[in-house]
Amino acid sequence: MLSAHDQVASLLHLDSSHSGDSVTRRLSARFADAWRERHGTSGYRYRDLAADPVPPISPAYCALGRRVEKNGFVPPAKVDALIETEAEEREWGMTLPLVEQLTGAGTVLIGAPMYNFSVPASLKAWIDRITFPGAYTDPDTGESVLRDKRIVVVTARGGAYGPGTPQENFDFQEPYLRAYFGKLGVAEDGVTFVNAEMTLAGLVPHLARFRGMAAESLAVAWEAVIDLASR
Repeated sequence: MLSAHDQVASLLHLDSSHSGDSVTRRLSARFADAWRERHGTSGYRYRDLAADPVPPISPAYCALGRRVEKNGFVPPAKVDALIETEAEEREWGMTLPLVEQLTGAGTVLIGAPMYNFSVPASLKAWIDRITFPGAYTDPDTGESVLRDKRIVVVTARGGAYGPGTPQENFDFQEPYLRAYFGKLGVAEDGVTFVNAEMTLAGLVPHLARFRGMAAESLAVAWEAVIDLASR
């Protein structure tokens, strides 16, 4: 178990973009650089979910999860006793390290481009695997062990999806991730989004008139990640 100080000085950095010219990768890298300048490198952990994907969950994962639920959401340390097959053992062997990485990090930084109004499949595979029954419930208090976690999500959207925009209702990215981490028990003010919008304006001809807006949005996002990393 990490001390409170060690958790504060630890960063789990995840990228999920499949693009070679990724805005979210540039922004998340700037956050990570600024964070390491302040905290050093020992507490930094990185995974590229596109290059090193998390395996999708299997029927054995689901079977083990259901058995855990039937036994009252036992904590991760006691899941081994409920494993019945080699396939379940393999699934748990892939799952537990990811759960421990999440619970052990003081800050979780996620680079999440908008793909088809939502998150990339690479990020969803990580979400599906770490969402194991009982993994984040303190067995003594019943509270979430993630309640004090800080989640920083850096997004890039080809268009504009903010409040008041015509496509506001097509944003299934930020509302989904807010609801997801909230359901895991992260405090509402523990989840922060940095959104760079209109990122396709420099590429798509019919969006060319929004290049100024895109540049301004990216500049604001750039300053925001530096500010957040310094806290």
